[in-house]
Amino acid sequence: MTTLDLNWQSDALDPTLGFFEETLAIRGGYHRTDEGEHGEAIFTTSSYVYKSAKDAADHFDGTKKGNVYSRHTNPTVRAFERRLALLEGGERCVATASGMGAILTMCLAYLKAGDHLLCAKQLFGSSVALFDTYFRSFGVEVSYVDCFDNDAWQNAIQDNTKILYCESPSNPLAQIADLRFLANLAHDNGAMLIVDNCFATPAIQKPLELGADVVIHSASKYIDGQGRVLGGALVGSNELMEKAFTVIRTGGISLSPFNAWVLLKGLETLSIRMKAHCDNANRVAEFLSSHPNVQKVHFSGLPTHPSHELAKSQHTHLDVQGGAFGAIIGFEVADKDKAWHVIDSTQVISITNNLGDAKSTITHPASTTHFRMTPEQRVQAGVNDGLIRLSVGLENVNDIINDLKRGLDEL
Repeated sequence: MTTLDLNWQSDALDPTLGFFEETLAIRGGYHRTDEGEHGEAIFTTSSYVYKSAKDAADHFDGTKKGNVYSRHTNPTVRAFERRLALLEGGERCVATASGMGAILTMCLAYLKAGDHLLCAKQLFGSSVALFDTYFRSFGVEVSYVDCFDNDAWQNAIQDNTKILYCESPSNPLAQIADLRFLANLAHDNGAMLIVDNCFATPAIQKPLELGADVVIHSASKYIDGQGRVLGGALVGSNELMEKAFTVIRTGGISLSPFNAWVLLKGLETLSIRMKAHCDNANRVAEFLSSHPNVQKVHFSGLPTHPSHELAKSQHTHLDVQGGAFGAIIGFEVADKDKAWHVIDSTQVISITNNLGDAKSTITHPASTTHFRMTPEQRVQAGVNDGLIRLSVGLENVNDIINDLKRGLDEL
């Protein structure tokens, strides 16, 4: 439960009372207009009308608070930001056009030439491309360590390190970083910890409670939940989010009002969807781990996973039988040809690079999401040619298992 200010205009609920997260996800963060609408409104406007020239000037110079231009102030976007901030337990959220837009905003807001960015090796391929291709050229030093190796993080930190950045769980192996340790390490060295919480979502894990300074999301994934729109977000303190907001205001990495509305509605069902995703994933992981043609399963929900206990200690916000470990599973077969055969044999599961959808999706990371990485980088990230990434959806779990079994049995 939380007692954060819900910012409701409605007098039906007292915002000083505590509410459970399922209620916040449906009711939190929205200012009802004078029209009295029950469903949240979409403000499809680029600009706003003022009462006078002075009124306009007062809005632009900050004398008056209000809407200025939809590149950076839009009521629908603001409602989504408030609701996600409530769910993550942050003071403020800043929304962006995509998940990569959120990561770009992170770099522009918190890094400058001469700074050091210390990252996990286990990252989405586009994140690595952004850091190595662009920010190195702008004079930012970038280093990589295994997300699960606390000693490596400690040994790699430098006097000019400003950000420790990781995904936990990671893409595509769902590896787990020790967020409490990394937060303490960052703060002891004058740096901040930024965590991509896309795979777990606030329904399962709240990095800010574990000491992180900023949480990043690709809202295109589980927050939407049906693969409809792109969106991203950063959540943290008012001070840090003001720096991010300045980037959005100037650079225009903006979330559209329609996409914000879709994501706002997606948050309403986040908790119940994640319960079903996790329940299905636990059963699929058990099936894969027992299949003779599967060489290895990467899923922290399995007791044999090296970070199983750590994941249990960090994924504490969703009550699922067998535990809530997300719904992304990496599993390995012998080689690329066999991996492609398993993928091509599916009839229910969609062959696509997206994840976090109600529909199960499957992809070959080495040739899709991580193909821009060098072979050496893929080896370091654990992305080999036999690896398959599965995003377990909401179909009947027996259909998902049978769809995988078809191709696996033929190897």
